[in-house]
Order: sequence, then structure tokens, then C-alpha cells
Amino acid sequence: MRFKSLKDLERDAPREIVLATLPQVVRLTDFAKAKAFAVSRLVRRVHGQAFEWYGFTLAQRSRPEIIVDVGLPTHAENQETYVSLSAEGIAAYQEALPPDRLINGWIHSHGKLEFRDFSGIDAANQATVLDYVTSLLKIPVAKKEVVIRDLALGLLGEGEAEALAAGSVTLLTDAPVRRARLLETVYGGFCYAFVIGDAGWTRQEIHYKTRGVLTGETHLSKREADLEIIPTGRILTPSDLETLETEVKERLRPVAYIPEKLERG
Repeated sequence: MRFKSLKDLERDAPREIVLATLPQVVRLTDFAKAKAFAVSRLVRRVHGQAFEWYGFTLAQRSRPEIIVDVGLPTHAENQETYVSLSAEGIAAYQEALPPDRLINGWIHSHGKLEFRDFSGIDAANQATVLDYVTSLLKIPVAKKEVVIRDLALGLLGEGEAEALAAGSVTLLTDAPVRRARLLETVYGGFCYAFVIGDAGWTRQEIHYKTRGVLTGETHLSKREADLEIIPTGRILTPSDLETLETEVKERLRPVAYIPEKLERG
């Protein structure tokens, strides 16, 4: 047999039907943005220098794609160039939230540093947040064909043994089947990631995770995303700032030493 080109040997790509799309733009309320930068100002005022800090971006359960607030958890330690978080800490903070609120990402400050990007340390923290958040925020995003190269079909109660002994995958049905196309549901979730600086700059990404329910095939991806500010008319009141200052005093743990292995980049 002769082929005109190597393309003739290629197999058809698995069929995929899109069911829903995940956010492509980060949507942030003006109140949440103002609160994030207020934390940075209070860190400098309360602790005397611009330690890194992190918080969680929060959303209404009914609109998980919109960041409506920023939550400040208790930190293990804060350094000028380093901050870390844990899955246990994320879960504890989520459990303390009102039932209508959930974590949809995280935000942290690089303080006065000129490093306006996500570091390797940030990536490790991001992976922790992504795993937790996508366990809460997952929806059916696609139906994807599961390509089976060696399928054995059999009837229930009739010739099951022969069908089970053959093929890489066996499908037993209650009626004869001539052709079959198997499509699995792919669930997807997203997580926002922010880094901000005392000079007023921001950088934001959206991280994605999808997983097939049958194959377990998992894909991770990310994109640098535009920021859309949503006006709310809500402002930080003196009472809000007083509460926030108390949280900055009680929940941050500034330390002076720098670990030997710490690297930014």
C-alpha cells in the first residue's frame, strides 16, 4: 500500500465538545483593590518596613469569577522577600468564611522590591492554592472522546468471558452494539494569582486545571490576564481600616533573618 503523504497515516484527533469556558479576564472590584493596597500601607506603618504578605481573593459563591474582597489569614512568617502558605491554612480560612463566600485565588505583595513578576517561590505557593481552589471551583467544561485502540464488546450474560479476555477495554451491554463512541466529562477549575507592589503596580494571572473523569488525564495551564476593575461605590471606612490594622498587627509574623537557600527568581 502506498500513501501520498505521512498525513495519511495520522489518526483523527479525539472529538471534543466545549460545554463551558473558564474566565479569561481577572475581574476585581474597586473595593477589593483598595483593600489590598491598604494592607501594604498598614504593614509599613505597623511593622516599620515592607514585609511581604499574602491574602486570599474572595468571591460570592453565586459569582465565583468576580473578586469582591481580600482576606488576610494568620501568617506563619513574613520576611522582606519571602512568604509561604499551606493547604491546611487555606482550608482553615475557608472554613471560617460565611457560607456564601469562597476563596478563588490569592494575592501577595513584593513590597518595595523592583521584581515585578512571579518567582519560583511564588509558583510553589500557587500550586498549593490551585489544588485547593479547583477542588471547590470545578465545572463541566467539555466532553472529550476517549480513544480506545482495542475495544472488546460483549453481551451481558452471553459470552462475557470471551469479551473480558480480549481487548484493552471491555464494554458489556444489554443489547448488541455495532459502533460506539465514548466521551468523558472533563471538569475544569481556575484560580487567580496576584502580585502587587508598594509603588501601585499589579500583575495578575489565571491558572487552570482540567481533569477527565474516566482517564484521569490532567492538564495545567496559565495565562497572564488583563485586569477589569468593577466599580461598586463601596469605600474603606475608618472602621474598616481600624479592623484591618488590627489584623495586620495580629496576623503577620515579621522575622529578620533570611534563609540561606532563599532565591528570588
